[in-house]
Amino acid sequence: MCYEFDSRNKFYRNPTGAVKENTNIHFKIVLDRNIYCRHARLKVRFDEVLEEKTYDMFWCGMFDEDKEMWECDAVFNKKGIYWYYFELNTDLKTRYILKQQDSSKSSLDFGSHWQVTVYDKNFVTPEWIKGGIMYQIFPDRFYRSGAKKENVPKDRIICKDWYKTPQYKPNSSGAFLNNEYYGGDILGIIEKIPYLKSLGVTCIYLNPIFEAHSNHRYNTADYLKIDPLLGTEEDFVTLCKYLKKNGIKLILDGVFSHTGSDSIYFNKYKRYKTFGAYNSENSIYYSWFKFSKWPNEYTSWWGIKTLPEVNEDDESFNKFINSKNGVANYWIKKGASGWRMDVADELTDNFMEKFRTSVKKENYDTLILGEVWEDASNKISYGKRRKFILGNQLDSVMNYPFRNAIIDFIKGTNAKFCMERILSILENYPPEVIKTLMNPLSTHDTERIITVLAGEKINNDKDFQAKIFLQEKQKKTGVKLLKMASAIQYTLPGVPCIYYGDEAGLEGYSDPFNRRGFPWGKENDEILNWYRELASIRAKYKKAILGEFINYNSKGNVLSYILRGKECNLLCAFNNSPDVKAVLTMKCIKEIKSILNINKNHREDLILEPHSFGIYKISL
Repeated sequence: MCYEFDSRNKFYRNPTGAVKENTNIHFKIVLDRNIYCRHARLKVRFDEVLEEKTYDMFWCGMFDEDKEMWECDAVFNKKGIYWYYFELNTDLKTRYILKQQDSSKSSLDFGSHWQVTVYDKNFVTPEWIKGGIMYQIFPDRFYRSGAKKENVPKDRIICKDWYKTPQYKPNSSGAFLNNEYYGGDILGIIEKIPYLKSLGVTCIYLNPIFEAHSNHRYNTADYLKIDPLLGTEEDFVTLCKYLKKNGIKLILDGVFSHTGSDSIYFNKYKRYKTFGAYNSENSIYYSWFKFSKWPNEYTSWWGIKTLPEVNEDDESFNKFINSKNGVANYWIKKGASGWRMDVADELTDNFMEKFRTSVKKENYDTLILGEVWEDASNKISYGKRRKFILGNQLDSVMNYPFRNAIIDFIKGTNAKFCMERILSILENYPPEVIKTLMNPLSTHDTERIITVLAGEKINNDKDFQAKIFLQEKQKKTGVKLLKMASAIQYTLPGVPCIYYGDEAGLEGYSDPFNRRGFPWGKENDEILNWYRELASIRAKYKKAILGEFINYNSKGNVLSYILRGKECNLLCAFNNSPDVKAVLTMKCIKEIKSILNINKNHREDLILEPHSFGIYKISL
């Protein structure tokens, strides 16, 4: 290679990572002298325009005997995404320094450019979430108090056997009604606050709790009413009150891209006395929905007719959700500390900007998370680059890229590639976003982590998924691998999120098997105690975990990184091989003390046994 450039190294690019608007970045490249470079240029393109801006680079001296340095400055003054590369004029030809191509190639496709994310200079995110632990609760399946409920619709099937496998077959008409309920409720969550506190939980995220006519409640029927099977508004206020006393915040699931067809707003089945959009073109809700031919032809979420899509930019709907006394602020005033925005990539920029303005005005400390499965900094949806994390919409996102990197590493992928995916997110996201990332291993939309790591290969046959559980040998392996995965999860930048029951060994393939009842009385104590130990480490070394993240020679079977804090540093090292020991050189580390160690031996080199890992306090 005839050049040297590392976008993550301050020698070559200072500052690194995402930057605030109007930031000057200094670029430096190192070239072999034998290519006889006459001119070097930095080429930059703002994402929303086609024209490139050229910055002439200046020769700035020798670097060793056979290399030279060129440098320049560039100011990035507008929020958005910028792409850049370098162009060299040599005595033979024009060369390009690109991110993903050999420098002799001249085709400049999108993937060959480096990215700079430029965000709002005033962008800040809530401090209370940083360094904490999140816990996701699917309300119907967490814990039932047994309290009597009023006004529960008669078309619901109440399952008396808490441990029963959820219904997964269609009814006689071939429909999936999701109308089997286990009865988990808000009072049940209140009863389990001491349990949550024992796990070090600082925030719970609740899947939808508003009235809806399915057990998942993503088909909202009334945004201003707690589902009667979960309890009452008073129960919710009480929950928030007791959580606050125990140092725990609560965020709600905001499902605003669609409603249920069986709702006050659409009212397809005339359950409600209101005139829904399906009932009359003169309905006050008619403009909310996207009819091509009223009443039966309308746009629905992923073509599911029971989930009619909403026009989020409709003035009436926007006012209903985002006004001072709208839905979002109504529940903030009742005690919620934030919202998780369901399918954020299907919400408009305009809607999310108004949502942020409204809730932050009510309480600037409100957390706004978005469901985004890819890199949220450069995500394209419906042909448009999104602006999720530039400072005017979301505070942060669900971090599926980290989840995928962890799982792939545990299952044998080269650590170098997994680390690259982690570093890419850290390079592209603003620091305020990184500190508030929601880092799950499982969610209500994915298979259970222990099943993914140790179970049979995922088979989409529901009969297969319903009957398959880990055998004893698999379970033993699963516990070992889950410990490793969660240790990575708890030490990567962001906020680890436990999906209810993962900490108790709950198994399950995809929906509905990942939504079984919490196994109260049947918990796997080894895993449960492990999560409590991780919480203790995370609390004790919070400043290091919130510090600088440094890749420490991750390659082959070893994923390793340093967390550098103001008071101490941690080394985290993991060996994904099931049968080969790994060696990690300790040459640059002066002192090392084990905090959490599955191995016994560390001197000049750290020996990692097969499928083992350690967390160490170090001096550099």
